[in-house]
Amino acid sequence: MDNRPNVRSSHVLDFEKGQKSSLWREVGRRFIKNKMAMVGLLFLLFIFLFSFVGPLFSPYMTSGTNSQMIHQAPSAAHWLGTDHLGRDVLTRLMLAGRISLTVGIGAMLLAVSIGGILGILAGYYKGIIDQLVMRLADILMTLPSIPLLFIMAAVMSEWRVPAEQRLYVVMIMLSLVNWPGLARLVRSQVLSLREREFMQATEALGLRDRRKVLNHLLPNVVPLLIVTATLSVGGAILSESVLSFFGLGVVPPTASWGNMINTANSLIDFTNRPWLWIPPGVAIFATVISVNLLGDGLRDAIDPNMKGR
Repeated sequence: MDNRPNVRSSHVLDFEKGQKSSLWREVGRRFIKNKMAMVGLLFLLFIFLFSFVGPLFSPYMTSGTNSQMIHQAPSAAHWLGTDHLGRDVLTRLMLAGRISLTVGIGAMLLAVSIGGILGILAGYYKGIIDQLVMRLADILMTLPSIPLLFIMAAVMSEWRVPAEQRLYVVMIMLSLVNWPGLARLVRSQVLSLREREFMQATEALGLRDRRKVLNHLLPNVVPLLIVTATLSVGGAILSESVLSFFGLGVVPPTASWGNMINTANSLIDFTNRPWLWIPPGVAIFATVISVNLLGDGLRDAIDPNMKGR
């Protein structure tokens, strides 16, 4: 029996592995040289430290409402003032950051998991699986996301979901809205990869489907997943903020940046107490901008040909 095709295939696989190693080193170098991406990364690190470590140093973590400190302007004792219940706004801003970032990252992980798995299966197996996944994605993509989220949140309210569990329900809702676009991107990438030489080599080697997908297709889809996942975090944070602002997402007493802005829902608060809504608004804006800068930097580092498109 002639084993030359197998030998050639193993050489192709070894060459492919070497290419991937040097590619990731080059990606790292290009990313570090991108000043705006580094600014976004550093600010996100600051936001994480601010939200998850900052509350540990706050003297108001254990204090509840204080009727004598209601609507106090920023001062040396309360750097960002107090809210309508006398709570320290800076401490609540840090705690709200935990919730908003957790929702954004959790929704992203769920959306990437669902969209990535379904996109790979649709692109690799084609046929009836491809048709089912893509038709379901088409249906969801034809529906406007924000009204759909409002409907889902209203149904959740009718079911009387406890406030402490709404965080997880919001993650699931956002992931259900966001996975179709990712699944389409992954499917198109997999369809392209199927025709590459290294995939033909796996056919010659007689590898099982599981090994082809996990060892050869998935590593080549990871760059796309990384970029899409990074950019989707900002969208998830914005969507959660919109839902919470309208009282359909994370609800008090759990703080999120969205429902903190909702506390300034009267003209008096809006005009006379800007410390109630400006800090969470700035936090949302700066975080989303930083996430987008990081995502753009990753995209340009992974695929320089996409820069400026």
